[in-house]
Amino acid sequence: MIRAAAYEQDVIAWANEQARLLRAGQFARLDIEHLAEEIEDVGKSEQRELASRMAVLLAHLLKWQFQPARRSRSWEATIRVQRDGIAHRLRHTPSLKHSLDDPDWWCAAWNDALARAIEETGLSEFPDQCPWPIADILCQDWKPD
Repeated sequence: MIRAAAYEQDVIAWANEQARLLRAGQFARLDIEHLAEEIEDVGKSEQRELASRMAVLLAHLLKWQFQPARRSRSWEATIRVQRDGIAHRLRHTPSLKHSLDDPDWWCAAWNDALARAIEETGLSEFPDQCPWPIADILCQDWKPD
């Protein structure tokens, strides 16, 4: 199939062609299967970004709590930037809020945060599960003691 070959060879050129076909109303010529995959991937990309930001935020909150002598403006800035990024994502993609209620999503984000915190601190005595409520984690003024 020519459309599938174009998708495999140059996804950007393929996407531009698909957009042109859509705008021209040439629906029969669309590569429906790959279009569906790409649309699903947009959602997955948003979820990955939210999870990544959350893991960075959680790792820095762990560092903040477990290494009080090393607290810095840089850590504060990272915490603030990640909270802002998460808030922005949740505002502009409200369906992502469902991720915050998903135990599997939290487990993955927490495990990523633990790996980051262990690598960055050399410590290994962190909680197995996130000890903080989501409201605190996302609150601009809150940091663990």
